[in-house]
Amino acid sequence: MAWGFRNKPYVSARQRQQRGAQKIARLKKQGRDVKPVEIEGRQISTTFWGDAWCKNLEAFSDFASRLPRGRTYARNGSVIDLQIAAGQVRALVVGSDDYDVVIDIQPLPKPRWEAVKAACSGQIESVVELLQGSISDHVMGVVTRTGEGLFPTPGEIELSCSCPDWATMCKHVAAALYGVGARLDHDPAMLFTLRDVPPSELIASAVNHLPSGNQPTGRKRLSPDDLATVFGIDLALDDDVPKAAPKRRAAKRKRKPR
Repeated sequence: MAWGFRNKPYVSARQRQQRGAQKIARLKKQGRDVKPVEIEGRQISTTFWGDAWCKNLEAFSDFASRLPRGRTYARNGSVIDLQIAAGQVRALVVGSDDYDVVIDIQPLPKPRWEAVKAACSGQIESVVELLQGSISDHVMGVVTRTGEGLFPTPGEIELSCSCPDWATMCKHVAAALYGVGARLDHDPAMLFTLRDVPPSELIASAVNHLPSGNQPTGRKRLSPDDLATVFGIDLALDDDVPKAAPKRRAAKRKRKPR
């Protein structure tokens, strides 16, 4: 830990909220598309995908020491901007100062993606069903299984924050990661964007492998284009997935979790 970090004055949650609101207003005035993490109540997430992300995060001892502080920061609105693209999360977090967080996440390995699709064959009928979390216990187990499903392991994540705390995961990074869980409540397709795989491909594989004569009937299956009317979002396909911004040298690089 850097000595300068110890000398930073304490900033209360109310002060962080006030500074955050002022910073957001300045950024918007500059034309920046700011996407703050807004959480109502004490629960970070309330849906299947957001809750599964947070539980996966909390399952790793590598992250345990800073998660409680990060959870508090996320709840009180300290993550004033969170941007998710293919393979990368970028965030601006208010603490004793304003800190830039960059989280690089490796794309889902192709063999693992193929294994997930194979294990879900015949188990999912629509993209909407998948993203709403209205899926069987078997599918939930497949997509959330540690080290085998869609969620990244510590070894697939590289963390960076401009703060002077040299811990592997500082509270600002932890807050940003919890912010991803909160964002998945409203936009679950972003998990697939982050891991650089299209959910429509998972559905196509599941339907194509249904036994002959057992094609699902009586339930309308919506195409990716229909998602805008259901979730108010656009589902990114292979050619549409937003790419991570060119990597720049961060003020400080942290060690990759082992």
